[in-house]
Amino acid sequence: METQLPKTPQKRQVIAIIILLLLWEAGGATIKYSVLEERDSGSFVTNLAQDLGLDLGELAARGARILSKGNKQHLQLDQKSGNLLLNEKLDREELCGDTDPCILYFQVLLKNPVQFIQGELQLRDVNDHAPEFLEKEILLKISESSHLGTAFPLKIAQDLDVGSNTVQNYTITTNSHFHLFTRDHSDGRKYPGLVLDKALDREEQPELRLTLTALDGGSPPRTGTSQVLIIVLDINDNAPEFAQLLYEVQVSENSPVGSLVIAVSARDLDAGTYGELSYSFFQSSNQVIQVFEINAITGEIRLKRMLDFEEIRSYRMEIEASDGGGLSGKCTVAIQVMDVNDNAPELTMSLLNSDIPENTPESVVAIFGISDPDSGDNGKMMCSIQDHLPFLLKLTVENFYTLVTEGALDRESRAQYNITITVTDLGTPRLKTQHNITVLVSDVNDNAPAFTQTSYTLFVRENNSPALHIGSVSATDTDAGANAQVTYSLLPPQDPHLPLASLVSINADNGQLFALRALDYEALRALEFRVGATDRGSPALSSQALVRVLVLDANDNSPFVLYPLQNGSAPCTELVPRAAEPGYLVSKVVAVDGDSGQNAWLSYQLLKATEPGLFGVWAHNGEVRTARLLSERDAAKHRLVVLVKDNGEPPLSASVTLHVLLVDGFSQPYLPLPEAAADPAQADPLTVYLVIALASVSSLFLFSVLAFVAVRLCRRGRAASVGGFSVPEGHFPGHLVDVGGTGTLSQSYRYEVCLMGDSGTSEFKFLKPILPNFPPQVTGREMEENPTLGNSFPFS
Repeated sequence: METQLPKTPQKRQVIAIIILLLLWEAGGATIKYSVLEERDSGSFVTNLAQDLGLDLGELAARGARILSKGNKQHLQLDQKSGNLLLNEKLDREELCGDTDPCILYFQVLLKNPVQFIQGELQLRDVNDHAPEFLEKEILLKISESSHLGTAFPLKIAQDLDVGSNTVQNYTITTNSHFHLFTRDHSDGRKYPGLVLDKALDREEQPELRLTLTALDGGSPPRTGTSQVLIIVLDINDNAPEFAQLLYEVQVSENSPVGSLVIAVSARDLDAGTYGELSYSFFQSSNQVIQVFEINAITGEIRLKRMLDFEEIRSYRMEIEASDGGGLSGKCTVAIQVMDVNDNAPELTMSLLNSDIPENTPESVVAIFGISDPDSGDNGKMMCSIQDHLPFLLKLTVENFYTLVTEGALDRESRAQYNITITVTDLGTPRLKTQHNITVLVSDVNDNAPAFTQTSYTLFVRENNSPALHIGSVSATDTDAGANAQVTYSLLPPQDPHLPLASLVSINADNGQLFALRALDYEALRALEFRVGATDRGSPALSSQALVRVLVLDANDNSPFVLYPLQNGSAPCTELVPRAAEPGYLVSKVVAVDGDSGQNAWLSYQLLKATEPGLFGVWAHNGEVRTARLLSERDAAKHRLVVLVKDNGEPPLSASVTLHVLLVDGFSQPYLPLPEAAADPAQADPLTVYLVIALASVSSLFLFSVLAFVAVRLCRRGRAASVGGFSVPEGHFPGHLVDVGGTGTLSQSYRYEVCLMGDSGTSEFKFLKPILPNFPPQVTGREMEENPTLGNSFPFS
């Protein structure tokens, strides 16, 4: 038992190592670093902890280790700092030779938990090696019969460095027989060669010794030299022969650079230098030389750059094999390039109509062709557009399509369409091309202008200034451009007698309405007409709207007094008995106002009186009444001036003069003679009838007054006989109080007068009980009185 215990950890270590070896190639993302070669041991490479996103203590806690293939450890990890350091000085040429790039692979192992991370360290070359020829002397045996221009390849120099630090150029000692040329090999190297400029003569000079110098691309450049010994030989009598005169091969166009295309082979029956062959292109085109290279020794043809099936589908070249004696043979190589799907389809637009008129079915939007330079299924294509669009793709001829509208388009519902044409090939993987076009739907005059309202009601105050803007009408057209430009006009009125053109005008561009002249509410209270809106399309479309213009009243008419009449004849005299009690109705001023509403509300007030305080005027009905008892000391004749004022703003007024005569009774009438007698021959019959009617009514009125006075006197006598006195029945607060039971007319009575303008005739009615009617309030201006009415009965 004691001897077996130590073996258990060893077994576990073996198992762990096996597991690590099995997981050697596993891991996540590769971390890559690069350093220059020949750096000292311990040089800093990177901070591994930061690159792995770990804390400093986490590397040690997880047991981080650096593993390398083989037994040599090129890197070391400082777990305290997390720095990755060089374990030794590294020589790129020793580790990688001529491999470029030089990559050293390593792994980072984190034990707890187990994580395996791949790493790469690239060694960058420094120019620490000079070019070196493998042979200090290069031997060339050239027949003296060699033709001028014959090329003779030379051995290349080796440079352990890579890239620009390797051999970049060759030079040769100046001589009269040869000049030096270099050619690039598929591996990137430059191969020197000599070209015969002058014929050799073995008898004159059996050998030539030249110095060949190789220069690298370092800074400063390093050089290496070799001696070229040229031995002139006798004539060669056997030319090289190829195994096949025609070589055929197929190469995929995605073959990588450096791939072997084909190897050609030739043989020469001669011995020695006459049997040593070198291969080269013979009179090949630039296309061949740029794409292919041939190994002069092995005859292998390799790719120098990528092939493109769409650019060149086949190559044909001549290969020459030359022996050491200057003879050569030729063969033909035919290379067929195989297509892969490496080209997306192409779309070529032949016709594009970006503006399509609406309401036109099956309009041609675009005509285009599609192509794919690939072949087979790689060159077969499908063409489509988005769904749910009113457009169709029609195949006209092979690979040519026409894009048309599926039906009539409506610009008002959608004015623009963005169409994506997608062309997809059938290769693997599938490639596609998309082409976007924008289609604008041009307008057609298919929509008439529409007013914002079917009818408009406008208000304008009378006596307006001419050309006054009274309102606007508005119409919109959903079309575009000239089809949406609206022109407004007045339509002929239904009433042919309405001079609409002289009353209203309209701005044709914006629909503003103007009153051309001052309107009179009393002559025209409302105006109704139609306006039209017409677009500028072809044909033009139009619509109509009704406009009502309501004229608002202004206070432009003064009150007109109907009674008492005011003219050039004798004034009207009212008789009042001295026995009349306070509140006795003397007369009533009757007036009218041509305005309406508030402008026609009339109020009355006593402006002047011969004896103030004796008479008063009721403000609302114009009744003139006594304010107190009359006495013998009161003057017999009184002159009252009554002011009639309307309720407009500003108010207008008229005045009337009343003559009142105080009498003791009606038994002795007072009939003053008129100052100027009218011509009876010129009396109007209607005036005569009116005078007769007024005389009759006045007589009845006087009789009623006398009867009333008699009754009152009788009552007062009885009251005095019993030692009593009379007191007015009602309390009146001032000047316009109607006392019940006194006078001849009550407050519920008024006068009605109907006039016919400029006729000189009138109809006069009074003592008719009706309810008062108050018109609405309006404003106005002063109006002159009409002096055509006749007078009442004159008394002296």
